[in-house]
Order: sequence, then structure tokens, then C-alpha cells
Amino acid sequence: MKIVKFITLLTFFATLTVGAQEIANHALGLRLGDSDGFGAEISYQKSLFRYNRLEVDLGWRDSRNYDAFKLAGIYQWIHTIEGDFNWYYGVGGGLGSVDFTRIPNNTPDGGLFIFAAGDIGIEYNFDIPLLLSLDFRPEIGLVGYDGFSNNFDFDIALGIRYQF
Repeated sequence: MKIVKFITLLTFFATLTVGAQEIANHALGLRLGDSDGFGAEISYQKSLFRYNRLEVDLGWRDSRNYDAFKLAGIYQWIHTIEGDFNWYYGVGGGLGSVDFTRIPNNTPDGGLFIFAAGDIGIEYNFDIPLLLSLDFRPEIGLVGYDGFSNNFDFDIALGIRYQF
């Protein structure tokens, strides 16, 4: 019985790496989109291990009620779907500065905030050094979200990156 459990576990862990595609050492580009307005981020990805990477995004958000600058860092795990098509997930967080000047009186002017984030998405790695992705990044405010109507945000974005 012990040998059956051992072989089952060994087979399970072996299938996790079968067919996995290596990721580029560096990728630089744009991440465009947001859930309640428009956002643009300069996005940099750095591979850390064979199937893991760190993504750092510096961006600007624009909605009807506020403007914000954000810096986010996400640790990601990448898995192959088929061929050059991958899916990934990750966790991280960030900080930013928000300006509420678009909201009528009785609201704060803005300030700094800190958030935690998750990430899940799909990407296609072209034969040329181009990477296209679509991801969903839920964010929850931890500190400094007093002026927001809620402290939970669904960030959806399209990524276009040059790999090198």
C-alpha cells in the first residue's frame, strides 16, 4: 500500500512539470484597463525560477470620482495550457496615491493607500518576442481607503509586452 501511495505522488508531481514552457528572462510593456474607468501601467516582468516570475507595474488610474497612481508587485506561477498558450496566477500588493478632487464636498482630498492583490490570467507567447495577456486582479484596500465607496476593486487588463 505504501508503494502505491509513493508511485501515485511521484506521478502527480511529474505531471506538474511535463510540457511546461520556459518563460522569458525579461518582459517590458503596457498593461491597459481597469474595472471602473481607464488605467495604464508600465509593466515589467522578471523570471525568478523556471516557471515563476515577478511582475512590477507602475501606473495611473482614472475614474469619474478620482485619479490615482499605483505601484504593484505580483509573484506569479506560470502553467502551460497548450503550445505557446499559458495561464498564470499570483499574489502580491502595492501602494499608491489617490486624488478625490472630482467628488463634491464632504470627502477627503486623497492620500496614500496600501492594498493586497491576487492575479489570474491567460497569455499567448508569439514566435516573435511579443507576449499578449488578459488578466483579472482583485485588490483589497488595507490602509488609507477612507474616501473610496468600497475598498475592493476588480482590475481587468490587457497586457502587451516585449520579451528579451
